[in-house]
Amino acid sequence: MKLLIVSLVFSLLGFGFLYAQSRASKQISSIKFKSVHLDSTKRVWIYTPKSYKSSEKCYPVIYMFDAQNLFDAKRSYAGEWEIDEYLNTIDEMDKEVIVVGIEHGNEKRIEELTPYPHAKHGGGKGDAFMKFIINDLKPKIDTNYRTKSDKHHTMIFGSSLGGLMALYGAVKYPEVFSKAGVFSPAFWINPEIYNLVKTLNGFESNEFYFMAGDAESDAMVSDMEKMIALLKQEGLKAKQIESKVVKGGKHNEKLWRENFPEAFNWLVD
Repeated sequence: MKLLIVSLVFSLLGFGFLYAQSRASKQISSIKFKSVHLDSTKRVWIYTPKSYKSSEKCYPVIYMFDAQNLFDAKRSYAGEWEIDEYLNTIDEMDKEVIVVGIEHGNEKRIEELTPYPHAKHGGGKGDAFMKFIINDLKPKIDTNYRTKSDKHHTMIFGSSLGGLMALYGAVKYPEVFSKAGVFSPAFWINPEIYNLVKTLNGFESNEFYFMAGDAESDAMVSDMEKMIALLKQEGLKAKQIESKVVKGGKHNEKLWRENFPEAFNWLVD
């Protein structure tokens, strides 16, 4: 039990320990970006498809949280998602995407990736983080890379607090994001998200892929299913939502890495 609690706390805080050799693809570049909304500098990693340099085509974009855990085990606390390794195996041209991974703020992760403050854990600057993505980062990405910048080709994806933020971004800013990958969403820390969904509109045409493991916490699956039911109540059709519960799945990068390909293929058509 103590090990589980420590694991969950470290996952929420997102501490990164440099303990493995770098395996990041050569197709990944990184930039440091000053955010007026966050009053901080963020490092952002950009993955471009294998065909990027040899073609003139434009690509859909997936914005992902917790970049330290996406591409490179050297930067991750508990392993990587192997996003670049998986995407490099895709041969279908219509499945190629640009992935923009945004680093979390380590000890500021809860502060940045929660839309509302929590009585015990603090936080509540999630909307500033979203405005950083939408107003600062996305225009720069669209200017400097060959992207399909419209909402229909712009997705948002995350796990844990990042899953909470992916859902938040897709319902709060449907003019920007049309699809969301929501893994192991930490709805427990911001239950206000349910009322937000009830009060907003405009996201009824969006698509959502939900995934959680049944060994993450007592409320993880039920919280996720509550959100799915609410989205359907608000007008989304069954074909707009896909969900998966992984038997024995725990709250870690292994769960998210193993289930990313299925979610990616459902979201990217």
